[in-house]
Amino acid sequence: MEWYVSLVKTYPIVSAMVQFALLGTLGDLIAKIIQNKKIFWPFSIKETIWKFIEWAILAVFIKVAFIGFKGFVNELVTSGLLPDIFAQKRHFLNAFSVSFTMNMQFGFLLVILHRVLDYLPFGKIKWQGLNKGFYSLLWFWIPAHTVTFMLPQEFQIGLAAIWSVMLGLLLGLFNRK
Repeated sequence: MEWYVSLVKTYPIVSAMVQFALLGTLGDLIAKIIQNKKIFWPFSIKETIWKFIEWAILAVFIKVAFIGFKGFVNELVTSGLLPDIFAQKRHFLNAFSVSFTMNMQFGFLLVILHRVLDYLPFGKIKWQGLNKGFYSLLWFWIPAHTVTFMLPQEFQIGLAAIWSVMLGLLLGLFNRK
């Protein structure tokens, strides 16, 4: 595990990009397999490469948001808008407040960006069903990231990438044909 921590500390952006490229694409794959009730590779080679690139791009935004919203919550404490207990790292109230503020402010933008990137290679964006992505911020991402922010920082992006696999599994189940 030391090699992983060292890698994440030394290359925080690149390691986030690789983790999300692999695990986010895996989540998309699992969703398609479950939706269609058959094991197959649902993407062309071009689409697969794009999925890796798409998730790597999203990873940069996610990594920056993780850092920025921790600072945002800490500044709310420093300014006296939140009690000191909200600044205690790996405390439930800190983790929940970072998750809540991040998802309620940045999450909507990320859902829209994800949708745009999903359809960019096809030249036409499908907006229907976008509300499901917004709802996932409430029922999935806020609780998931609350758990994530209770971990040491070195493991947070890795768990967030794993959550994308879990969401793919759940969305596949919800959207079965």
